[in-house]
Amino acid sequence: MNSRKIQQILPGRNSRDGDGVRIRRVLGQQQHDLDPFLMLDEIRSDDQADYVGGFPAHPHRGIETLTYMLSGGFIHEDNFGHRAELRNGGAQWMSTGSGIIHSEMPLIHDGLLHGFQLWINLPAAQKMKAPEYRQAVAGELPTLSLASGGSARVFGGSWTVDGTLLRSPLDSLAAGARTLDLQLPAGASLNLALPAQDTLLAYVYEGMLATGLPIQPGQLVRFSEGEQVSLTAGAEGVRLLLLAGTPLGEPIVQHGPFVMDSEAEIQQAIADYRNGILGQPPQNPEGATP
Repeated sequence: MNSRKIQQILPGRNSRDGDGVRIRRVLGQQQHDLDPFLMLDEIRSDDQADYVGGFPAHPHRGIETLTYMLSGGFIHEDNFGHRAELRNGGAQWMSTGSGIIHSEMPLIHDGLLHGFQLWINLPAAQKMKAPEYRQAVAGELPTLSLASGGSARVFGGSWTVDGTLLRSPLDSLAAGARTLDLQLPAGASLNLALPAQDTLLAYVYEGMLATGLPIQPGQLVRFSEGEQVSLTAGAEGVRLLLLAGTPLGEPIVQHGPFVMDSEAEIQQAIADYRNGILGQPPQNPEGATP
């Protein structure tokens, strides 16, 4: 089988978003060329001042978000009546479609707040569909103990790991996207098979990945095409997110929280938001919380 090689290493950069929340922006700093992925942010701090402002109400159109929390949590509320608390080990999927207005405010606690949010592009045919929302608690996310002593947890889509199919309840991601939280002890390796032309990214957030060039925490790897990938941990082990998805091959035009296929569609999204009709729910939204 044709093995994937490291094609590009991208460093995360410290930034702020929302109401002054300190983040590390891993994707979304440059021109969109990691189709179907648009953005990946990591939030990690034990100082409440870094995140207390949260992400007050803001709009989206044309994307999906997948949020995964390792420690601490957020309260999600939106104009479709959904309200839920995302806590340690849980994940949340939101397909914004034609529009949604939501907020993500931190659950204030003592200790570390640590999590990730991924943006996935919606195909053109789905950008104006009705929004969808789903959440899974930690115990609902499948986790496999590896023979090496490591572990693999699928928080979005599905993966086959060591011959075992792991399917997250958040299994309707656009572009066949799937996400894996992988932990390998020092020197351990794992081989994974996947479609040869799918985009494959790995973001190291602890330890070191010793596959080819050493990949440090805060760095993201883009792999070349190939039917399999071999991942090897460094001397201190490694924890990483693995992201895979099928490229859409469609135009990407972004203006902040709106991602569409043309400038005209962006202008329409801005106008709809200004006129108060973006993300306007129906009278009896299905699945809404009273």
